[in-house]
Amino acid sequence: MLLNARYRVDELRYVTGHAELRLLFTSTRFGSHGDFPALLRAALPALPTNESRAPGYATPMPCTVVALERAPGSGLLCGEEFLARAADVAEQRLMARRAQVALGAPSIMMYTSGTTSHPKGCRLSHEAVVRSALGMNRRLGITGEDIMWNALPMFHMASILPLLSMVWSGGSFLSDVHFDAGRTLAQIVEKRATILYPAFPAIMADLLNHPEFDARRLDCVRLVSNVAPPDTLRANMRALPRALHVSAFGMTEASGISCHGAPDEDDETRATSCGRPYDGVQMRVVDPQSGRELGTGERGEMRIRGFSLFEGYYRDPERTAEAFDSEGWFRTGDLCSIGAGGQVCYHGRLKDLLKIGGENVSPLELESFIGTHPAVQMVQVVGVPDARLQEVAAAFIQLRPGSSASAEEIVAFCRGRIASFKIPRHVRFVSEWPMSATKIQKHVLRLQLERELQA
Repeated sequence: MLLNARYRVDELRYVTGHAELRLLFTSTRFGSHGDFPALLRAALPALPTNESRAPGYATPMPCTVVALERAPGSGLLCGEEFLARAADVAEQRLMARRAQVALGAPSIMMYTSGTTSHPKGCRLSHEAVVRSALGMNRRLGITGEDIMWNALPMFHMASILPLLSMVWSGGSFLSDVHFDAGRTLAQIVEKRATILYPAFPAIMADLLNHPEFDARRLDCVRLVSNVAPPDTLRANMRALPRALHVSAFGMTEASGISCHGAPDEDDETRATSCGRPYDGVQMRVVDPQSGRELGTGERGEMRIRGFSLFEGYYRDPERTAEAFDSEGWFRTGDLCSIGAGGQVCYHGRLKDLLKIGGENVSPLELESFIGTHPAVQMVQVVGVPDARLQEVAAAFIQLRPGSSASAEEIVAFCRGRIASFKIPRHVRFVSEWPMSATKIQKHVLRLQLERELQA
């Protein structure tokens, strides 16, 4: 398993204990982005505090921590000593162990976070991960000549799958320790990257709005994979007109990606849909209450079945049972529809759906519209309680560099162009977003505004 680099003491203590880790690797190389050994010492108080006890761990340890450096400091096993022990393992024994690994055996466990509980461990099989990567490789037409730039961290499926998809064809994978838009643009130009995989709108927005962005210098880029509202994707297409832009749909529980847009689709289809499922992945939309399968274009809960699904939440049979219906379909909690061509359209999270005066309103719809304002770089819409309408929309907005707008101007932009009950009753401007590893945490925004309004 790969631990989230943003975890702090309490999260590390929970995940390492819950996963029953026996061996954990870390490094001191990235001190400017976090002192990982120090965090682990704080999270795992049973680690030896005496340097002489570190190499052998004479005292039984629940988890051995190996540092990749020569002198890792107290409580950590030196990486060189760890590798030296490999000399005691015969190659024949190693090959015998390798032969015992089944295709359906767990290969990786990824922890995915909810908004109200501890992270959940998702066990993914060798088949699930490898076949999903192959599905991406085939859908995007990746070749050995491709160079993919990907800013996502290695503890995220949106990095693991693209990396493996490049391995299939022997292409190159371009990344960095820390995302910096200016450095990234220079990287892409210098290395002549052919595929950009920002995956999330915040990353793409930082690239397109950086002073050094120049579409003419990025003529090497043939394909961009990014998830965003339709209007944002259309704007991306205009910004990089020579590249093919595709979107995707997925989640950790389904090995990261379940479907992808394709080169054979037109621009509008790729802007408004997430493409068709990978071979071997079944997707259907149902009424979330009755479970009845819905027809073409009807909105309901997306459910998934097939090789890519996880084996269940580790050590959590109750939540595992809740996650699947009686026919073995995984309940995604996502509001989706499937078009006549089989393309999946994402309309937001079911739990995020706003109920304004009895009307259902999709935050994604409002984000897509407000995002067309020339001063808006990024927008997130949440619902907050209202005494008369039960709930109203609130928009959090990050403005483009050098641009300005007031809350009144944003509301005026909406007036007469969308239904009055959809217009945000609250507008707040932000310069930074509360983030998980890759996604904006809407529940944090909602809580901040509720506290402000209550005060």
